[in-house]
Amino acid sequence: MSITLKVPSIACEGCADTITKAIHSQKPEATVSVDVSTKVVTVETEVSEETIKEIIEGAGHTVEV
Repeated sequence: MSITLKVPSIACEGCADTITKAIHSQKPEATVSVDVSTKVVTVETEVSEETIKEIIEGAGHTVEV
């Protein structure tokens, strides 16, 4: 399942790395793609969108609803 989320707090590649590492630490099988210019995170995973949102928010970022 592909989940696409708008994360307006992404400012740089460091933010992208933080989000990617946070998701991989809890869901190592997930494929994570972060586009810094559009502030979009795309995740290929079997877990719910809500779980991914919680992981991103837990890493200190905001997810647009």
